[in-house]
Amino acid sequence: MNRRSFLANAAAGLAASGFLASIPKSILAMPGTKDIDMLLGFQSYVYRNEIGAKPVETMKTLAGYGYRNVEWCSPKGYQGPFAPLDKYSGAELKKLTNDCGLQTTSCHFTWKEITDDASLAERIEFANQLGLKHMVCSGGLMAKTEDEVKKRCDQMNHVGELVAQAGMVAGYHNHNGEFDEKFNGRPQYDLMLEHLNPELVKLQFQVAAITSGYKAQDYFRKFPGRFISAHLQDYSPSDHKKEVVMGTGIVDWPDFFAAAKTAGLQYIFVEMESDPTVMQGCAEYIKKLS
Repeated sequence: MNRRSFLANAAAGLAASGFLASIPKSILAMPGTKDIDMLLGFQSYVYRNEIGAKPVETMKTLAGYGYRNVEWCSPKGYQGPFAPLDKYSGAELKKLTNDCGLQTTSCHFTWKEITDDASLAERIEFANQLGLKHMVCSGGLMAKTEDEVKKRCDQMNHVGELVAQAGMVAGYHNHNGEFDEKFNGRPQYDLMLEHLNPELVKLQFQVAAITSGYKAQDYFRKFPGRFISAHLQDYSPSDHKKEVVMGTGIVDWPDFFAAAKTAGLQYIFVEMESDPTVMQGCAEYIKKLS
């Protein structure tokens, strides 16, 4: 993926703040906002090459932009550029994150990691050490038949039960495919909503679905209480493949955040995967929302 290196000219990061977790959430909420009381977060996948090679420098840079929360990708499951981070225990990765001025409340895990009970038990231990509130499956429910989707939803419900027993919440993260692929004209995502147990598995909505014609806020209002977090993206009005600074694209963000309360959103993670250079502008936009 082409990207401009941001590390050399990045703003100085925040000072080490291991005490961050003890600060009340209300104090850490984004300044200048009246309606948004969620920590400003980013998805680590955007910076997978940088954060794997230089985790401290990268996280301090993002903290300097105003981000306060990082959603990790499980190093064991993702490997590749995340492989250098696999040497850290959950507790060690948490300390590293906190010392850079960030919290970590959520992490993505692969389908393979969580659908084997033995592997899931080890991942739950890692997640608890990391101090997570949410363990989010990054995909895997899509299938060629309705019966197979239902079967996979049953598997995810089982995961959700074990995660709940460990004191956390299981989530599922969509991509555009869950909307593009349909059964009898209905998006597979709608079938998943029918068969995932709302008490055991919550949803993390990827706003990128708007490029397939589906708005996050429509689902938030139709299925209140089913969502715990979201990945935020915005796209050029003239080119729906080009990511742009939030507030300059096709997403109605004031309406999104109004609906987020109905949805039950607890966390937001900006994820401008194709153009990380807009991440600073996105942070500035969200902080100005009122």
